[in-house]
Amino acid sequence: MYVHNAYRRVTYGETDRMGYLYYGHYAEYYEVGRVEALRKLGIRYRDMEDEEQVMLPVIHMEIDFRRPAKYDDIVRIETILTEMPGRDIHFSFNLFNEKNKLLNTGTVTLTFVSKRTGKRCPMPDILRDKLLPYFAQEN
Repeated sequence: MYVHNAYRRVTYGETDRMGYLYYGHYAEYYEVGRVEALRKLGIRYRDMEDEEQVMLPVIHMEIDFRRPAKYDDIVRIETILTEMPGRDIHFSFNLFNEKNKLLNTGTVTLTFVSKRTGKRCPMPDILRDKLLPYFAQEN
């Protein structure tokens, strides 16, 4: 299992009239979590697209709202990979406020697509190699 934490402050422009993080912005927080989790592994989305010629479009997302994040809160974005990716990569998310209260849970599934063909393709070896140590004991 691979777990990574990223942090983001709720800005005024992201809130609704109640001062809550607008529900449509949670997908952006998940993206921050995904991008930073991969970056911590040494993989940048840009490199996957430019060097590996692989894109990662979102094909499914679920969100469960528990409590609101509020203006100026620092949100901890816990990003979890519970299984080694196959044709798809499944990220789970837990968002917490500064008091470590669970705000939100979600899942996002992306698939690997070749930039050359526009069709699904296997996970790039560079990503497999970086994730393997986190899942080796499961085999």
